[in-house]
Amino acid sequence: MSLHLIIGDKLYSSWSLRGALALDLAKAPYSEELIKLNQPDTRERLLKHSPTGKVPLLKTRHGTIADSMAIAEYLAEQFPDAGLWPSDVAARAQARSACAQMHAGFFALRANMPFDLSRDAPLVSAPTEVQEDIERVLALWAQCRAAASDAGPFLFGKVSLADAVFAPIAVRLRTYQVKVPAEDEAYIDTIYQWPAFKAWQKAGLKEVGQ
Repeated sequence: MSLHLIIGDKLYSSWSLRGALALDLAKAPYSEELIKLNQPDTRERLLKHSPTGKVPLLKTRHGTIADSMAIAEYLAEQFPDAGLWPSDVAARAQARSACAQMHAGFFALRANMPFDLSRDAPLVSAPTEVQEDIERVLALWAQCRAAASDAGPFLFGKVSLADAVFAPIAVRLRTYQVKVPAEDEAYIDTIYQWPAFKAWQKAGLKEVGQ
């Protein structure tokens, strides 16, 4: 299957990161095209691929798929043996629930803690809604761990799409130096040691100053 992923800057595009991690989980070979964001021609270039004008986009033999969660579900369907979702029914349901909540919410956290792989400084004077979002994230992570049917350091034991979806949040908590309980810090370390994430991070940091 020929797959072509269109992404934004690796340094800044959290949604693109999710798409790339999902492809890694599927063990699907793909080509990659980076369109720099916030440039005069960014929207024009993106609209040539999709009417959404957003990244990521996955070009497949079934057409162009927009939105990171749609990409994730497509890959889970096309590569069932890769086990992108937890195999246990209850765990899988909780994984989908957590990802949907992340995908559709946490607006204060996103707005006040922009994704930037190169950042290393605490958040200053954030509204109370940000701390509420952080607490909700940590509660969701605890629910995922409680529902896990497999052993391992990821949210559901074995690595899954849930980790692809929450990886950008782990980055935000680390780069904004947010203090979290030891088990959550250990999970953030797990994300940072994930080979697919490390490769993305390395490439993203090379973009600094470009």
